Amino acid sequence: MSILKTGKAKGIRFATLLAICETLACQPGDILEYISD
Repeated sequence: MSILKTGKAKGIRFATLLAICETLACQPGDILEYISD
């Protein structure tokens, strides 16, 4: 989680995303933001 929090993550597994969304009762779009390079 600290890698996600600091913004240093290059990717996230779907299983991890699912677990986060289930815990927070949200959808992926609620917590993810696309930023182009």
